[in-house]
Amino acid sequence: MDEGYILSIDLGTSGPKVALFSCEGQFIAYEFERNTVNLLPHGGAEQDPQDWWRAIKTATQRLLARGLAPVVKIEALCCTSQWSGTVAVDRAGKPLMNAIIWMDARGAPYIQKLTGGLVEVQGYGVLKLLTWLRLTGGVPGHAGKDPIAHILYIRHAHPEIYRQTYKFLEPKDYINLCLTGKFAASYDSITLHWLTDTRDLSRVDYSERLLRLSGMEREKFPDLRPAVEILGPLQPSAAQELGLHENVQVVMGTPDLQSAALGSGAARDYQAHLYIGTSSWIGCHVPRKKTDVFHNLAALPSAIPDRYLLCDEQQTSGACLGFLGDNIFVLKDELLRATGMADIYQAFDCIAERVPAGSGDLIFTPWLYGERTPVDDHTVRGGFYNLSLETRGEHLVRAVFEGVAYNTRWLFGYVEKFIGRRIEALNAIGGGAKSNVWCQILADVLGCEIHQTRMPILANARGAAYLAGVALGRMRFDDIDSRIEIARRYQPDPEKRKVYDRLYREFLNIYRRNRAIYARLNE
Repeated sequence: MDEGYILSIDLGTSGPKVALFSCEGQFIAYEFERNTVNLLPHGGAEQDPQDWWRAIKTATQRLLARGLAPVVKIEALCCTSQWSGTVAVDRAGKPLMNAIIWMDARGAPYIQKLTGGLVEVQGYGVLKLLTWLRLTGGVPGHAGKDPIAHILYIRHAHPEIYRQTYKFLEPKDYINLCLTGKFAASYDSITLHWLTDTRDLSRVDYSERLLRLSGMEREKFPDLRPAVEILGPLQPSAAQELGLHENVQVVMGTPDLQSAALGSGAARDYQAHLYIGTSSWIGCHVPRKKTDVFHNLAALPSAIPDRYLLCDEQQTSGACLGFLGDNIFVLKDELLRATGMADIYQAFDCIAERVPAGSGDLIFTPWLYGERTPVDDHTVRGGFYNLSLETRGEHLVRAVFEGVAYNTRWLFGYVEKFIGRRIEALNAIGGGAKSNVWCQILADVLGCEIHQTRMPILANARGAAYLAGVALGRMRFDDIDSRIEIARRYQPDPEKRKVYDRLYREFLNIYRRNRAIYARLNE
């Protein structure tokens, strides 16, 4: 029998990657198409869902036009996407407004009011807190960036849109609606609405108690299915627009944190991975539900039917380098010519390698859009500390790499406490993991091995393809770790570790001593 193929869609914040894999998970090719983000006053962040669909169509058509596989041999399609977003659609599936994405904090005052009580712990009413933790394993974040906060914002700021909304969908589930015409969410994608009972992963469903507690209407949310289930075939209109056959099966799919865990190769319990993209996180699968409410860590439903995934998120990682290139190194063309590199990120790598560890005691804090873990603080902001007349541009560059690594170390310690064991190695994925200098800095700052996966930027797409392969019966979840290639292993340097230990302590002091100032400036 001829080999079959899978298309995976990875809808990131910057745009979708559409990738072609064999049904056994072998990568063939991908295409990328850019989307834009609209940043609005008071912490708003939106994208146009119809622009997502336009970009997916464009990337898919471009990939298929390369003729790398017979279209008739494409058996399945699986989507992964940015998580913690909200698309309000009418009965026809048409978006009623822009999607509110994971960066949006406009729901903060509404969620803070909802979660409060007479007797509070960390700003949560004790009885409400215990109910959420017992049923869901987590609790709505006070930063206002969960879908439940988005929906509260819509209900208060756009009541007419709220009334017209038939279903509130996550980005992945909106794309599945475009593909199949079906309104559905997966057990994992719905989690951050904090409305589902996740104690039994075989039958996750909405909780009447949580719906009442949150003041939400069940009819405005989609029915639920496992991530590995086949949702159905492509609807004819989608097949025609994408250039595919109608018999292509659409797998439910999973959000980006869950697909990244699969695509990193760290699919067994306690195997950990580090994602560095626009945002970043450290994750691993665990066998049971658990929560650290004080540091915004929770074990939530994963794409693997009987496993939870440790979930957390730090707001800006790779985005800090983008900010540096866009706003500080404005003469990009001259910088590229001086370094002989093809793009700004390669140029930053070249520059950072020339600077000794510690960047001349310059410290960068990467909180350009607030923070979620290990502190849930939407008012904290980034900056360079200890600037002097001796500071040069190359110090700024390396300090950004190191500042993200310090922030990762801050989270790393709480992750180890959460799982109750030492993490000896992290599989590194995401666009930031392409950087050799960043991987070495992370190894030195964290004091553990960093395993740079081959083609780390495709981890999410790869994870979605693996999920589809399992859904088709061509793979098993236990096969995943053997499918991943490690391009390079980075060992910690004890001498550099000493430098970073000292600067890391001051990094923490910067937050502790300045958080009240940030709160006054940014509330």
